[in-house]
Order: sequence, then structure tokens, then C-alpha cells
Amino acid sequence: MSPGASSSRGMAAAGVAVAAEERPCVLVFAGLDPSGGAGLTADLQAIAGQGAHALTVCTALTVQDNDRVYGVQPVDAELVLRQARALADKIAIAAIKIGITGSAANAQAIAGFITWLRERRQTVLHDLPVVLDPVLASGHGDLLSRDDAMLALAPLLPLTTVLTPNGPEAQALTGATRADEQAAILRARGCRHVLITGGHGEGDEVVNRWHGPDAPRAWRWPRLDGAFHGSGCTLAAAIAGQLALGMPTAVALEHAQHYVYHALRDAYAIASGQRIPLR
Repeated sequence: MSPGASSSRGMAAAGVAVAAEERPCVLVFAGLDPSGGAGLTADLQAIAGQGAHALTVCTALTVQDNDRVYGVQPVDAELVLRQARALADKIAIAAIKIGITGSAANAQAIAGFITWLRERRQTVLHDLPVVLDPVLASGHGDLLSRDDAMLALAPLLPLTTVLTPNGPEAQALTGATRADEQAAILRARGCRHVLITGGHGEGDEVVNRWHGPDAPRAWRWPRLDGAFHGSGCTLAAAIAGQLALGMPTAVALEHAQHYVYHALRDAYAIASGQRIPLR
């Protein structure tokens, strides 16, 4: 036992209050991945990696391994709301991260909750940052929603501070093929910032393009060999963690991408197939 621990326990026993370090909290809406590589587990680890704390609301139970999704069972929308309300009634929420919602009803419920929370806090639209990872399918194309995933995202887009689609997701959401056109369409639907990631592209570099109120900006990263489970979850959660710390958007995006690059570079295996980022 360290002297510091002994001293703290002694002070507590004597009735002296000992201040505990308080971390900003990110409220996460996502599914439970039994493999531990994506969803709530990935979000929790990535947010902790930024120095924030994840409050995890389960939107769906999934049947999956580190490669494939075999089934999705949405949590009832009322239960999703009960989880979120119980946390919001006690704990200050500094940011929100959304992964799969599981159903259109859940997406609608989450949108209503965000509106309620912002009104209760009397904040302007983007003072409570919301990061949305618009997951339409797994890396193998397995569906992750009981309903049409694109339609289910509709009520969330106007509430989104940072949207993080990969190239195929941005094209599916907009029907456009160029990143600037995709971003313009998504921003017209209400997303303040759009970060289109290039992990599904080709070439020696991954190019991530940020479109927001200011001039577009791009980051270039060496393309790593292999495939990774939960890389998109990790990026969106890391951005949310950075925003919860109070970082400006540009800084949050920069720090989160550095974090993800190193997590993927040092990824480990649990079986054949996709590796798990070292968060």
C-alpha cells in the first residue's frame, strides 16, 4: 500500500472530506458487441483514453464476432430512454456519442432526449456536442439495424455537431460521389461538421476530410496493413471524449485521429480476421 493511499484512508476515517478527481462524462448510445471490439466496449475504452468517462446506454444486443454480425435485437425505446434519463438526472453530461441505434424508434427517442437535455440545460444547439457515427452496416456488409438505417438517422442529423461517415457511408447517405458534394448535402441536413474518413479507399495513404463552417481541411495517414474491428467507433468516441474535455473542434479532430492511428498501428489479434485496436 502506498503512503498516499494510507493517508487518504486515514483522513476519510477521521471524517475529513477527501476531494476526488472528477472527469467529464460522455453519454454513449450504442450496441453491445460480445467480441469486445466495437460498440459500447470500444467507446468506453476510447473515451477513457482521452481522460473522460463513458456513460453507456445500450441500444441493441448483437450476435457477432470480430468479423461478422449474425443478429441484432434492439432494446425497447422506452428502456433506452429510462437508461439515459437516470444518468442525466444525476450526472453532468459534457458530450454525447451515438453509434448504432438498433431501430428507427430508438433513433427518434434519442433525438427527443437530446432536444430535452439541451432545453433543460438552456444551451444553444451545439453547446452540448453530439458526435454521430452513422454506421449503416458492418465491415462485411451485415446490417446493424432492424429498420432502414439511413431513414433512422434522419431525426439525428439536425442535432449532430460532428458526423463521421466513411466514404461508402457518405455516398449511401447522399447519393453523391465527391466528398465535397457529400459534405455539402449532409451539412444542409443540419450536421455542423462532417469528417469523411478514407479507410475504405485505396493507395498508400488514408485521407480524412473535414468540412465545416470554415475552409475544408484534410489529414493524411499512412495506410496500415490488415483490417480492424471497431475503428469507426473508436474515432467517433475519441472525438466525443476530446470535445467533452472542452477542446475546440479542430483540436479534437486532430487529437482523436492521432489516437486512432496509434491504436490501429498497435492492434492485436483475438482470432483470425479483423484485429482489435489497442485503445
